[in-house]
Amino acid sequence: MAARGEILDAAYSQVLEIVLAGGVRRDPRLCVSLDGRGGSKAAIVTKKSPNPVDHHVGARVRMRRMLLGVSQDKLGDALGLTFQQVQKYEKGANRIGASRLYDIARILDVPVQYFFDDLPGDDAASGFAEADGAYAAHDETTRFMTSAEGVELCRAFAAIRDTGVRRRVLDLVKALSDPAESGKSDAKRAADA
Repeated sequence: MAARGEILDAAYSQVLEIVLAGGVRRDPRLCVSLDGRGGSKAAIVTKKSPNPVDHHVGARVRMRRMLLGVSQDKLGDALGLTFQQVQKYEKGANRIGASRLYDIARILDVPVQYFFDDLPGDDAASGFAEADGAYAAHDETTRFMTSAEGVELCRAFAAIRDTGVRRRVLDLVKALSDPAESGKSDAKRAADA
């Protein structure tokens, strides 16, 4: 059986070969494991990005939680979790299991379907061929709607009872926003009329 130092030297050599062969560009996450028989292996561990659906569901959890004024601590306590775990769910870093999603829906007083509403590309024709572009465009709106400012703006806007005033506020916001974006929505509105 090889000595531990020899095993680590062999693993280091494997890692060095990977690096020299151009397999790693910068800041590699290298993992060396001992296999119980005196051997070793080296691997490069890469960080996975969240699945767009998990990210969307997490963003909807965050949006609903913020609309109700519930802290991550309170939601975590109700679920028997830490606020860090709730953060991971909301960022889409950790997937939410079916029973946990059911519990979250019950606590936040919405049907489970609420978390999947407005899912980009959620029409019957898109199937598995959905492009990531739809998620990216939708992501900007979701980020704003789940921010403190977005929630505050929505609450204040919803508190305006006069529909004429609402329309004028919307027109004002559009006038203050990016002219290219405002022009697109005006053109679309004209086409719909």
